Amino acid sequence: MPTYSSSVSKYHSQTLWVSDLTKSCYQNDQQLKLRSLQAEVDSLLEQLQNLKEQRQTASDPEE
Repeated sequence: MPTYSSSVSKYHSQTLWVSDLTKSCYQNDQQLKLRSLQAEVDSLLEQLQNLKEQRQTASDPEE
């Protein structure tokens, strides 16, 4: 089973690849929209990571 951090690294690599691809395939206005969507995805991913950490912390038994 892959670790969570490796999936984040894989996601980051895919993000860079998509970014390079969009630079060559889309007009400027479309690139701007795609970058905006990518920023939103990155923000949502960060929120998801924070929620996961909070849940792990909450579920750990207090010592």
